[in-house]
Amino acid sequence: MLRSLYSGVSGLRTHQLRMDVLGDNVANVNTTGFKRASATFKDVFYQVLRGGSESTADLGGTNPQQIGLGVALDGVEVVHTQGGAAATGKGTDLMIQGDGFFRVSPDDGDTIFYTRAGAFHFDNEGFLVNGDGMKVLDADDDPIEIADMADPATMPQSVSIDKLGYVHFVDSTGAIQTLAEPISLAKFSNPSGLEKCGHNLYAETAASGAPSNDLRPGQGALANSTLIPGSLEMSNVDLAQEFTDMIITERGFQANARTITTSDEMLQELVNLKR
Repeated sequence: MLRSLYSGVSGLRTHQLRMDVLGDNVANVNTTGFKRASATFKDVFYQVLRGGSESTADLGGTNPQQIGLGVALDGVEVVHTQGGAAATGKGTDLMIQGDGFFRVSPDDGDTIFYTRAGAFHFDNEGFLVNGDGMKVLDADDDPIEIADMADPATMPQSVSIDKLGYVHFVDSTGAIQTLAEPISLAKFSNPSGLEKCGHNLYAETAASGAPSNDLRPGQGALANSTLIPGSLEMSNVDLAQEFTDMIITERGFQANARTITTSDEMLQELVNLKR
């Protein structure tokens, strides 16, 4: 069989995978804190028809003769560029300006997930949680909590969060109180190495490495990272770029399909030689 048939099949498969990535990007164009992904290709192994040789006193050197055998998916890279700001006016909605991820936990800090989606609220027990009920952690790995909220008699009159992540509230007596530790952020040297877990969450992996020791916004490794209260980070999906990439991917798929069709016509001609 012709090698081009198998090369064409590999091209169809990889372009299908790239279209899957693009489709996910477009589907999440309005997902809070979503980061688009980019698929890249690489060539695969080659069949060597003749190896290269060095020159001699009588003859010059020759180059190797190789025939490629298709394409494969090189990687799916998550692009962690800053998304736009969408003002909500809700004080517990937070957007990260700069690097870093919010730290949330379903079990009071034993398991930690990371997210850029800052749509938070206080539950009936006074814990700051995300839409799935995971608790937002402070710089000491403890859940952010306003204990007075658990009792209607001591419920705060108002709550606010500043750009450094500190939670302020006016208690039932009218006094202004501030929680000791701010909302924490985690910064990774390789955020693209984080594993997507769904629900706007990421998990630490060996590729991402451990987060930096600095967890307080505006300090240390997070000196350029602050919070914008009352806003949410939009996805960084650019529809113009995605649709352009779709057209390129579709044309690549069509070209590989034409390679298979043409190879089939060549085989048909060989079969017809006997007639």
